[in-house]
Amino acid sequence: MIDLHVTFATVGFPVWLRVTHYINLLFIGLLMRSGIQILAAHPRLYFNDGCKPGSEWLKFTHKKIPEGKLWTSMDEEVPVTPLIAQPGKDNLGMGRLWHFFVVIFWILNGLIYVVLLFATGEWSRLIPTSWSIIPNAWHTFLTYITFHLPPKSDFQPYDPLQQLAYAGIVFLLAPFMLLTGATMSPAVEARFPWYVKLFGGRQAGRSLHFLSLLAFIAFIIIHTLLVLIVYFQDNIRNIVFGSEQGSVTEAVLIAVAALIVVALVYIWASWYTLCHRRKMQHALGSVVDRVVHTLLHKITSVQRFTSKDISPYFWVNGRPPVSSEFLELANHGFTDWRLEVKGLVSTPLCLSREDLRELPEQQQITRHNCIQGWSGIAEWGGVCVSEVLDLCGVKPEAQYVVFTSYQVGKQSYPDTPPDMQNKPFYEILDMETARHPQTILAYEMNGEPLPIEHGAPLRLRVETELGYKMVKYLRSIELIEDYSKIGKGHGGFREDVQYYGSAAQI
Repeated sequence: MIDLHVTFATVGFPVWLRVTHYINLLFIGLLMRSGIQILAAHPRLYFNDGCKPGSEWLKFTHKKIPEGKLWTSMDEEVPVTPLIAQPGKDNLGMGRLWHFFVVIFWILNGLIYVVLLFATGEWSRLIPTSWSIIPNAWHTFLTYITFHLPPKSDFQPYDPLQQLAYAGIVFLLAPFMLLTGATMSPAVEARFPWYVKLFGGRQAGRSLHFLSLLAFIAFIIIHTLLVLIVYFQDNIRNIVFGSEQGSVTEAVLIAVAALIVVALVYIWASWYTLCHRRKMQHALGSVVDRVVHTLLHKITSVQRFTSKDISPYFWVNGRPPVSSEFLELANHGFTDWRLEVKGLVSTPLCLSREDLRELPEQQQITRHNCIQGWSGIAEWGGVCVSEVLDLCGVKPEAQYVVFTSYQVGKQSYPDTPPDMQNKPFYEILDMETARHPQTILAYEMNGEPLPIEHGAPLRLRVETELGYKMVKYLRSIELIEDYSKIGKGHGGFREDVQYYGSAAQI
């Protein structure tokens, strides 16, 4: 084993290893920055899926929930400077698109690295082949913390502590981040509830994902310091040239230039995104939405929680409608309310709550996953959307279903642009998602009539997607062939105004 290490130390660091390392540096920074943007949308971390205020183990907000006043989860959002977050400010939609765009290529880069690692025999750089690595690494650790340097002979090409740390990052921490990230996908959770339970629930997965981020940050700081302190001249030449040959000055200049390029990419990515959000929504979404759609779109929910799992607290997102029409309907207990079903249908419908209750009722206890990060488990009672579609008779050319609310833009999102403030809130589902077995029109929550703040008299439930697709205060359902002329043509109000991606399964 020792001879093998010496051989690799002599060979040095091949080009592919240095290139993938550099690409990893660029991607990790973008992932961290966009992750901070996502965290800022709900800056509280929990180990329980109810997310009751006060039950968080860590929070990054000084905001206090006022008593006697409706406080929505959107009131929790904290703007973040572009110096830290990607792209910065109040841009959850763009932060998510950046995060998932980068993670696709980060995984690809990682796979190329691992394949080449084993294909070229370089795996022995990282994977220990003897248990002696543990006491040797402990000895190296003691050397460092007593402010001494290990002898050069310990670097073959890494010292024992480095080897363990690098192997842990590549084969344990990086995969763990991907695994915990998957726990936050409503589609994955809906189809494989057992998987999320392995990590203690959705919020535990979110917290573990955050702790993994801290572990990465700690590693980067320590790794960088040791590169600068421990045999810097050898390190910088190995990093740049792949061996200890060459000019130290040239190596430093090249390394600094490479770091400046990374910094410029970060600056450009934030600046250009903030200035051209619609263009970046299309550019990033063309990749992200296609990948998510391919992997997760056909997933069907099989969630079956029990009554003991129901959350004692359930966050509210958005404010109830304030139009005179809606208020009058609410004052009369919604007895005069009707759901209009129109568009590409054989038989247009106008359904009262009594009409809906005459259809087969479905009860389901499921987890609500908000795009901002919070979750909550509740029992929903209602009728499957497929029952209504069968009743009205869907024409063959119908491809999408538009769900429109009594709520208007300014009640859904405080910073809605002036031209959209009084436009009805809407979201669009494709026909396949609308016909999922657990896609329902809910008129009950936890065995009681649906409360106003949660969408009375009727709300949409789509258990494989994020909460922003689940329109509340339903006014109408319309079947269409193409949504390019609906709203601003992006598939929903959040997509139109907040630049969310059209794929809501993750």
